[in-house]
Amino acid sequence: MENSRYPKFTFTWIGGLVLLAGLFIGTMAVSFFGTFWKVVFRENLELKDWFLMVTNAAGFLTAIAFFDFFIVRPSTEKKLNFNFSPTNVYTYVLIFPMMIGMMFISEFITSLIPTTGPFWGKYYEFFSRLMEQLTFEPVIMIIMTVIMAPIFEEIIFRGIIQKGLINKGVDPAKAIFYASVIFGLVHGNPWQFVGAVLLGCVLGLVYYKTKSLLLPMLLHGFNNLCSSLLVTYTKTESFADAFKIPEWVILAVGIVLFSLFYYLFTKKNKIHYAEI
Repeated sequence: MENSRYPKFTFTWIGGLVLLAGLFIGTMAVSFFGTFWKVVFRENLELKDWFLMVTNAAGFLTAIAFFDFFIVRPSTEKKLNFNFSPTNVYTYVLIFPMMIGMMFISEFITSLIPTTGPFWGKYYEFFSRLMEQLTFEPVIMIIMTVIMAPIFEEIIFRGIIQKGLINKGVDPAKAIFYASVIFGLVHGNPWQFVGAVLLGCVLGLVYYKTKSLLLPMLLHGFNNLCSSLLVTYTKTESFADAFKIPEWVILAVGIVLFSLFYYLFTKKNKIHYAEI
């Protein structure tokens, strides 16, 4: 690993602050530009469908750049770099059904979280209105959720946080879990938190086993594509509603799929790639 082109950086609370600082500065820069444009040209860019997409991209890019320049390069004398190599076809055959199984399981657990009542009802209404604003333009939604989010979020949560924790000496299982919990918390609501944590664990496992960020990016994009299609064509993110079957059937199928392909992926498929 000492001669690897991939820097062996670590992730600590300081790295977390650097990421947050980069995210804040990037998004604020776009906001200031929008204000400048509004004052000079009398046009409100914030009303454009693409403005949120540009804001998110700027925030993520700045966060990654900050971590690179202030954490990685000073400590490793190398630039931030990741492995995006593809793997054998058999691995893809295993990881996608495993991901689908966990998607079904997470949907069932999420369905148990209340959406009505004095507290949950108001919170869910606010969350629903927010999601309606984010999904107003289908093309922009697909670009943001299926392309941008998988790339940027996997770099940060798996490539930086999870890998940095493992490099620091944290047990891989704990590192995967910690990164997944942080991934869930940043979604800011309980309905997405459950799915983000569970699916994040699958993404983290795949990254740890294959050492390639390409695979969790593809899985992440696949998950978000399914959610986007469900929202666009059925107005819900529920497979049970789309297929007209009970949630317990979704859970049962999910357990079978995940258990079978998790076993094949972790026990039968001997993948121990190295970053060289």
